[in-house]
Amino acid sequence: MRTRVAIIGAGPAGLLLALLLHRSGVDAVVLERRSRAYCESRVRAGVLEQGTVDTLTEAGVGDRMRAEGHVHHGIELRFGGRGHRIAFEDLVPGRAITVYGQQEVVKDLIAANLEAGVEIRFEVEDIALHDFTGPGDAAPGGPAPHLTFGTERLDCDFIAGCDGFHGVSRASIPADRLRVFEKTYPFAWLGILADTAPSAPELVYAASERGFSLHSMRSDHVSRFYLQVPPDTRPEDWTHDAIWAELKARHETVPGFTLTTGPITAVDVAAMRSFVVEPMRFGRLLLAGDAAHIVPPTGAKGLNLAVADVRVLARALGEYYRTGTTAGLDAYSATCLRRVWRVQHFSWWMTSLLHAFEGTDDYDRRLQRAQLEAVVGSRAQATALAENYVGLPYEDE
Repeated sequence: MRTRVAIIGAGPAGLLLALLLHRSGVDAVVLERRSRAYCESRVRAGVLEQGTVDTLTEAGVGDRMRAEGHVHHGIELRFGGRGHRIAFEDLVPGRAITVYGQQEVVKDLIAANLEAGVEIRFEVEDIALHDFTGPGDAAPGGPAPHLTFGTERLDCDFIAGCDGFHGVSRASIPADRLRVFEKTYPFAWLGILADTAPSAPELVYAASERGFSLHSMRSDHVSRFYLQVPPDTRPEDWTHDAIWAELKARHETVPGFTLTTGPITAVDVAAMRSFVVEPMRFGRLLLAGDAAHIVPPTGAKGLNLAVADVRVLARALGEYYRTGTTAGLDAYSATCLRRVWRVQHFSWWMTSLLHAFEGTDDYDRRLQRAQLEAVVGSRAQATALAENYVGLPYEDE
């Protein structure tokens, strides 16, 4: 079996890349170790930047997102017994976020790829990468890259590693050829999915001495919450009654606000970490999304950063097959990393701004409160938050 681009991973990054390449006339095959049902049901991010929404729409998978997603023009920062709205419509006119679950994005992308005739192989075991090294550029010559899985072989020109942090793609690169930047935070997030109507029209980021909490939503009838918890927390450590009690304690801190409770359908724990590898390209292997970088979820950037990578990669591969130029591929890593580090900074800043850190003294807590007051009291600082939250413009805009 042969294709031009072999894509490992059927998450948002791999599926969007396959669809964009198909629309550019470049054939690709997607290999995924999980089942289709697993990929379409895995609950993950739900906040889409303006650029992500525009990209999905341009790719032809925006209809259901526009019909079922919720467009938000602001978020609330809640602290000190008050709520403060960051108004996107005033600070960054024409840009917003859309709340639409990652699993829904995946469903739309799988359906669109299959309808277009793109081959997606699910439940593929023991994927191994071969001969993807070489002179380090995209020029012909040398052994051709290929993948093996089971008894099969897939020959290709390039391999796109979109298989996440624990995938085989990055692990196939010699460790001494990558530089790793990593930060682990001293807490985790307890994620809660509940069959209850949202208690607020927009996302609420609540900071208190008890710890951080986020009120989000997935639909008119499903809410998503997060609680800052110790890093060794297990889902079974929290009863549902204890979860609601703690959510109420952290959110019902402003007059007139009551948290709507209901059946909890899922509880999970997310580690809080920052991670980047450089470079994002090694020979004919190009990393995208979580395979190359992870951000703490405070700024809602993981999925959106993966989409930004894929835009750059799809354009570079399209140019290569259209004109033979390797300029875009040669610049791929540097182009993506410029945005990656800006997003890393924003996600670190939001995390540092809103969470309670064990061991901090009164001085540090006063500084944190002063920073929160500055953000909501300064138009310039509120604008900087809004610009980053709705998504920075792409380099090609």
